[in-house]
Amino acid sequence: MGVFIFVLLLAVLIGLVLLIRLFVFLFKRLRGRETIFATKGIKKGALCMLILVVLGIILIAFSQLTAATPKIAKENSIAELRKVQLNGRKEWISIRGENRNNPLLLFLAGGPGGSQLAELEKDFVVVNWEQPGSGKSYSAIPKKQLTPEIYVQDGTALVRSLLKEFRQEKVYLIGESWGSALGIFMVKEQPELYHAFMGTGQMVAFEETEKIDYALAMKLAKENEDQKIVDSLRKNGPPPYYGKSVTTKSAVYLNYLSQRMARNPEIQNPGFQTIRDLSAKEYGILDKVNYLRGILQTFNQVYPQLYEIDLRKDYAKLDIPVYFLLGKHDLNAPRSLAEDYYDKLAAPEKEIIWFEHSGHNPWINERERFAEVVQQIAEKTK
Repeated sequence: MGVFIFVLLLAVLIGLVLLIRLFVFLFKRLRGRETIFATKGIKKGALCMLILVVLGIILIAFSQLTAATPKIAKENSIAELRKVQLNGRKEWISIRGENRNNPLLLFLAGGPGGSQLAELEKDFVVVNWEQPGSGKSYSAIPKKQLTPEIYVQDGTALVRSLLKEFRQEKVYLIGESWGSALGIFMVKEQPELYHAFMGTGQMVAFEETEKIDYALAMKLAKENEDQKIVDSLRKNGPPPYYGKSVTTKSAVYLNYLSQRMARNPEIQNPGFQTIRDLSAKEYGILDKVNYLRGILQTFNQVYPQLYEIDLRKDYAKLDIPVYFLLGKHDLNAPRSLAEDYYDKLAAPEKEIIWFEHSGHNPWINERERFAEVVQQIAEKTK
């Protein structure tokens, strides 16, 4: 599949280059008042360009039509990649589980998920939601209309739809990074829909988080004499950022901190989440492109709207059990903020569970233990 994608992208790229060269050539010919199709070279170039473009379109269409979630070889299993209507918007979900009668678990993350949560699929029906503005749901809504409220509305509509289809009363909710804040928003809105909430890579106060991350990246870059990073950070200045450069400026310190975690020997199974998501079988070529477009464009639109949110002030009381599953070596979501939120949070039951060999993504770094912890929480809160 990797070779297929590479060849396809190469063919499309060559086609575009030839197309540009052909237009330039024709323009020069027209200016020289020469006959456009007078030479065999022009005809041959146009034919090659046309063949490559058509081939590229066919291959892209094929990749989109054949995108699917891997099957699960169990008698009563479920493995579906499905388009759903949420408040009139066309969005995508994947549903996976070894037994379709197991409890529902909705996972809120940025990527398609796919079989990355295989350990949880043994005990749950795991639903991954492609949120509007990202991946397969990139075109669900015009970017300028995206607000945090849209995510809450669509997430709640999805939960209600799942409960009706699977004939269950509540779901378990896990939120990762941005999804950890979205999960809190959803729980606050309709607590009766959820057994418990589990946040990992827990976000708390968005503007404060960005300032802490910027300062930490600057400190580490100076200590390690990474002068290019220091210069870029100084040029951009400290956050918050606004406008079309939010993603690119934030990426300087966020990517640097991610690189530091990837090199940390204490973190198990490190790596870059973007590469993992792009390789998912649930994504066709256009989905992969839209995934990257979502990172660049949707982040610019939505993230500045979150700067004023501080869960310690606005979401200090929740009516269901809350658990924070945190990596000891997380550099992206400040642990100090999560601990402070935990201290201030009023909930029927709450607990911080530390993962000693994890960074920002315990569900990837320590998959087996993460699944065990989730199962233990489910047993306590069913």
